[in-house]
Amino acid sequence: MNKNTDLGLLILRIAVGALMLFHGIAKLSGVSFIEGMLEGKGLPSLLAYGVYITEIIAPILIIIGYRTRLASLAFIFGLLSATALVHLGDLFKLNQNGGWELELIGLYLSGALCLFFTGSGKHAVSTTNKWD
Repeated sequence: MNKNTDLGLLILRIAVGALMLFHGIAKLSGVSFIEGMLEGKGLPSLLAYGVYITEIIAPILIIIGYRTRLASLAFIFGLLSATALVHLGDLFKLNQNGGWELELIGLYLSGALCLFFTGSGKHAVSTTNKWD
């Protein structure tokens, strides 16, 4: 059987990017709840708008395969920030079904790390830059 790594990377890019994009689209109605949370932790509320970079722009770049490694870094930063701000208490918890409470974040993080290390593959808008 022939390996088709590039097709696998395309599927991974679409899955990771599209699924996170839904989270970003849901935040187009506003990020006031994130602003309040940040202010409650003593951080500037302006940082809440970074969610548009990490949950909309980065996933779109990942899906189309443009600067995938750079977009994956932004994506990873967003995931780690959300974990630190909201989910840190759940780090060592299991959910009601016996799975890890943060398994969705873990899957997104794993996919983004894979894309950071492998790049976008040949089925991408850009393939010649070191950040692709």
